[in-house]
Amino acid sequence: MTNTRLSSLPKGFFSGRTHDNPTAVYDPSRVCVVIPARDEERTIADAVRSAAGYANEVIVMDGRSRDATADVARKAGAKVFSDPGRGKGSAIRESLDHSQAEVLVFMDADGSHDPADIPRLAGMILSDEADLCVGCRFSGGSEELSVSTGQLIRTIGNIAMNIAINNRWNVQLSDTLNGFRAVRRAAAQKVGLTEDRHTIEQEMVMKFLRHGYRVVNIPTHEYPREFGTSHIRIWREWPMFVWCVLKNVAAPDIAPQSKSLPASTDPIEIPGEI
Repeated sequence: MTNTRLSSLPKGFFSGRTHDNPTAVYDPSRVCVVIPARDEERTIADAVRSAAGYANEVIVMDGRSRDATADVARKAGAKVFSDPGRGKGSAIRESLDHSQAEVLVFMDADGSHDPADIPRLAGMILSDEADLCVGCRFSGGSEELSVSTGQLIRTIGNIAMNIAINNRWNVQLSDTLNGFRAVRRAAAQKVGLTEDRHTIEQEMVMKFLRHGYRVVNIPTHEYPREFGTSHIRIWREWPMFVWCVLKNVAAPDIAPQSKSLPASTDPIEIPGEI
């Protein structure tokens, strides 16, 4: 059903902020936007078209949708690949081998992320200020974090996990679970991501820190989902989030990597599109 809640901020609100990201260095030819999607036929075309203006290519990872998501995305101009269908994490891990771009930006298909923020997220990587840049909903605002019991639990859990991560690695991150983020692809391929579900988002942060990579937040606003409901089942998945944090916080750090990793120049085989 249609989400009738109105946003308190217009899209593009934060894209004019330049003090926290020098977008002058932004080069869309070095960027690929990856959109994991499942049963999002009503919003995927807008997501693809709006992201395309900020990237060299847009990839949609289709999670075995039962509707026309894949066909609609392809017609909108995206490269469409079928992920193993085990969850968002498997889609993100699979996407790393479908592009040769230096920077990948992950965004949702449901209209909750503002594509105008892509240059600010990716710009932190391109300007060599970070290796992973996560949009922060606590400084940018969210219209999804505490509107229900489940979302309130998600908010509290996010804060608790941030405290654990900040104490373990002596950093000051305020949002580690937001899926709207930019990553240096070569680094993401090196850290050994394994999570299949939404837990990949916090796993990515912790494994980057364990390997000595730089992780930062910048403000981004989370808008209401335009249609339907979230695929996260918080009552079933929260133990997975807790276990993911515990095992990574307890794991030893890896030898620090160089501050900047160039995009891989080795030829790779790109699996066929669907």
